[in-house]
Amino acid sequence: MSLIRSSICVFITLSLSGCGGSNNDKSSTPPVASDLEWKQGTFQDQSLFKDFCANPRSGSFPDKNGSELHEKLWLRSWSNDTYLWFDEIVDNNPNTFSLVDYFEQLKTNEQTPSGANKDNFHFSMSTEEWEQRNQSGASLGYGARFEVINATPPRKVVVAYIEPNSPASEASIRRGDVIQTVNGVDVINSNSESDIAIINSALFPISDDNNYSFEFARPNLGIVFGVTMTPSVVVSSPVHNTKVIDTETGKVGYFQFNRHIATAEKELFDSMSYLNEKNVTDLIVDLRYNGGGLLALASQLAYMVAGSNSQTSTFELLNFNDKHPTINPITGQTIQPIPFYNVGLDFSLAPNTLLPSLDLQRVFVLTTDSTCSASEAFMNGLKGIDVEVIQIGGKTCGKPYGFYPAPNCGTTYFTIQFQGVNNKGFGDYSEGFSPNSNPITGDQLHGCSVLDDFSHQLGDNNEALLKAALQYRNNQTCPQPNNTSKLALSRNKELSGKAIQDRPILKFESIMQNKVLISH
Repeated sequence: MSLIRSSICVFITLSLSGCGGSNNDKSSTPPVASDLEWKQGTFQDQSLFKDFCANPRSGSFPDKNGSELHEKLWLRSWSNDTYLWFDEIVDNNPNTFSLVDYFEQLKTNEQTPSGANKDNFHFSMSTEEWEQRNQSGASLGYGARFEVINATPPRKVVVAYIEPNSPASEASIRRGDVIQTVNGVDVINSNSESDIAIINSALFPISDDNNYSFEFARPNLGIVFGVTMTPSVVVSSPVHNTKVIDTETGKVGYFQFNRHIATAEKELFDSMSYLNEKNVTDLIVDLRYNGGGLLALASQLAYMVAGSNSQTSTFELLNFNDKHPTINPITGQTIQPIPFYNVGLDFSLAPNTLLPSLDLQRVFVLTTDSTCSASEAFMNGLKGIDVEVIQIGGKTCGKPYGFYPAPNCGTTYFTIQFQGVNNKGFGDYSEGFSPNSNPITGDQLHGCSVLDDFSHQLGDNNEALLKAALQYRNNQTCPQPNNTSKLALSRNKELSGKAIQDRPILKFESIMQNKVLISH
């Protein structure tokens, strides 16, 4: 228990000072603005610039009078100290950039073996917005997740799922509905800049000032219907559709888990308690739209799957850059493995509440390319203790990385600071986990490649991914590919024409596509 409690202090406390302090000396006197100087290749300690702001906030904030150059030099020193690939950052003159643009370029420009950018997840957002969204999952929208299947004509934008008690649920929109028009604009074929702007503003609103009229098609019924919705703040419900599936060979538990946010702790506890009471002998976790988030929640969920099989083992060990082989540069403490947490951690469940566990030797996971980060850590952590992870769906996004949110002067910054490895030391899945009938490499798992099926509701036993998981459980076979299924869709990247935004996820979900540790 002492290991668990000490790890809680390191990884999830809301105040770093409660865990033994930080590297930032608040009493430091920084250089005055007229003496600030950038010298290529020379880096002063980040504490000299921390919380010295061009526009300091009043009240209880730590802000002090400073300048934009103070903020840039803090970003520079902080990145040089903690960024995972610090030696791949070009040390450009901060005076030639705006603050936003300067942070944007403080990252590697290298690529992965497949040609993708090595670091696609480098963000900032207002501290106020970050805290609101991370704690409650509140965001502006309709409570509908839109999947942009084709971003260029002929476009296809499909509803993936609906949040309860939202504008979309009140309008009776459901999974599989296909958007035809927005405010009279043809979403499928329109190609003018003005029409594209209307489509983007309607699909991904940034204010609640306007109403939008949508026309949807419901293909399985052959109907078209219209609704008018106003964007509003919607609180996400991270866990949906908890159910027990009775089969001839035992009871199978299922639930859809969308986000590793604070409120998920209680919802996961409730779902797993229910499934435990029902004596399920297998579990299907639907992570197809789960972009990640709080790493501690992934550890808790993994414990609730594995139970006693996980005790004394490492869920994940954080590897920082080579400046910090033994000391966590954020907390200043000795790097300790993250255990499989077996108690509540005070996100939304009372601390030290004993978690339920199913004590399973295997778990089925439903995935797409939107399955990222903490979701992948859940899979990798279980692999590390020889719990079989059977993957049904598509390749995951490939994010073994994470960060600690870093607030400064009203903005919270996110830069990749560590790579996680499991109990066996494996964490090399930057190209994603993929299902395979004969896995060879560590990033291949037993399972079936299946396209997302929008013609059935999530949790429906006939939905393609869930159906395939039940089939594989029954006889270790995969369904035959059915690429012509009317709504089993894959993205078509070969089309031409002007593109709408491909789920910009706005910053929050992009941020959550990395493992997030809270310690500030």
